[in-house]
Amino acid sequence: MNWNQMEGNWEQFKGRVQTQWGKLTDNDLDIIKGSRKQLAGKIQERYGKAQEVAEREVDDWFNGLH
Repeated sequence: MNWNQMEGNWEQFKGRVQTQWGKLTDNDLDIIKGSRKQLAGKIQERYGKAQEVAEREVDDWFNGLH
């Protein structure tokens, strides 16, 4: 799976994302719409993490889906 597929199936993955990052709101998930950059940005914002750390978390989570 790649990020284009994630974006196309975002409704199916929203629950998994919210399970992983519980501080993300439904509104956040609607804004993210499957965008890797948006997801990392919201994690950075909600959890106060550095950009690189948030991006690594997203990549690790995504790679674990396979």
